[in-house]
Amino acid sequence: MPCDQMLIAYDGSENARRAVEYAGRFLTANRAVVLTAWEPMVRQAARLTGISGVMQPDWVTDDEIEDIAFTDAKTINAEGLKLAELAGLNAEARTVECTTTIWNAIVDVADELDVDIIVAGTRGATGIKALLHSSVADAVLKHCHRPVFLVPPVGEQK
Repeated sequence: MPCDQMLIAYDGSENARRAVEYAGRFLTANRAVVLTAWEPMVRQAARLTGISGVMQPDWVTDDEIEDIAFTDAKTINAEGLKLAELAGLNAEARTVECTTTIWNAIVDVADELDVDIIVAGTRGATGIKALLHSSVADAVLKHCHRPVFLVPPVGEQK
């Protein structure tokens, strides 16, 4: 029996591509929403450098520029949509700006749409590597109250 809606978290990685492929192979849904969450460059720079409170200069307005991260997210999302359609899914595209974390954005959109299942790829990291690099898929699984279909990477990850 098909589910009504699935949400596919898509970031353009090989693991995300594999998740789309497996969703098409193993799941049936009336609607598949391909979601790409993105973080504005100003917040990325602040997070990476440890500088908080970085603001866009007053002389730069939102009408004049489009954040490069948003532009990239739209391109990545279009790729995910195409892959989902090629996998036989009735898919639609969606991008969302992260206000906190990527995993939080995925869970929030899943709740907003009341999807039946979330699909995501994993990096397959274990041990110290898993401790050092938090996994979006793992966080979604831990913080979501709906089924999650996680697709592991091919072969052993180094």
